[in-house]
Amino acid sequence: MKAWVQDRYGSADVLEFREVDVPVPGEHEVLVRVHAASVNAADWHLMRGDPYVARLALGLRRPRERVRGRDFAGVVTAVGAGVSRFRPGDEVFGEAAGSFAEYVCAAQDAVERRPSGLSYEQAAAIPLAGNTALMGVRDLGRLRQGQKVLVNGASGGVGTFAVQIAKAYGAEVTGVCSTRNVELVRGLGADRVLDYTREDFTQGPERYDLLLDLVGNRSLAEYRRVLAPGGRLVLSGGGAFEGGSLVGPMGLIIQGQLASLFTGGRVRVLTAKPRAENLAALRELAEEGRIAPVVERTYPLAEADRALRYVEGDHPRAKVVISSPPPSGP
Repeated sequence: MKAWVQDRYGSADVLEFREVDVPVPGEHEVLVRVHAASVNAADWHLMRGDPYVARLALGLRRPRERVRGRDFAGVVTAVGAGVSRFRPGDEVFGEAAGSFAEYVCAAQDAVERRPSGLSYEQAAAIPLAGNTALMGVRDLGRLRQGQKVLVNGASGGVGTFAVQIAKAYGAEVTGVCSTRNVELVRGLGADRVLDYTREDFTQGPERYDLLLDLVGNRSLAEYRRVLAPGGRLVLSGGGAFEGGSLVGPMGLIIQGQLASLFTGGRVRVLTAKPRAENLAALRELAEEGRIAPVVERTYPLAEADRALRYVEGDHPRAKVVISSPPPSGP
């Protein structure tokens, strides 16, 4: 099969589109023929090994996971002996390392059936970003109907889902984004949209029950200043930070982890993990029409390197998707 492989850290120039063996599913895994995959900021951070301290976990000199990509949607072609939830022919979406390829192996617990009414490209846009938004709003944010939530970074992949999920939960939503994305965020259902080039939300009079930060461009003190009494701050920022740094957004994340010890959990750091039950919740929201993936651009699999360059350098709106026609074999 064809896959995008890297043997060293660097820009998209280090990626090679070449033939590799089709992976073999383990006991609790499914093999999926990938019809579409989406690009996340995490993909280019891993490609570059940024921030450098993350290489302690990713691989000191080269990435341990050599095929890029995580999100996917496609058709199950084989299952492991311990798989009970799926069988060949099932249309699915999910999250697993190595999705910028014609085939990917994924744990059955990180896979769910594709939402009816959505294309493969739309379904592939959901897993990582949608799961992050759901956990930030529902689990760590504990958002309730009628509460006020601010999403900092509302036009990004996670942000577009967070705005929609918060509205689905009955919240009053304020989205923060750039000038060119104001109408996009308003169209997602935000009650109020702040253009950060004209207005500093940390200096305004509004107070929020939940602040979901997806950017990491403010201090912890500034974020906490706009929380209502008993309000929660959920940090999942860093997608937009400049590469080549030692710790990147991890300085703020570490501060948030320390603050959580002294605030009764009102400051939380989000580490999203793929879960089938969360994908099922997202599938239901999509089938009910309460969330809709926003796809800005689509690239063919053979141009996944271009897609990564675009996501890294041009701060796209919402999601960028890679489309792969059904391959031959195995």
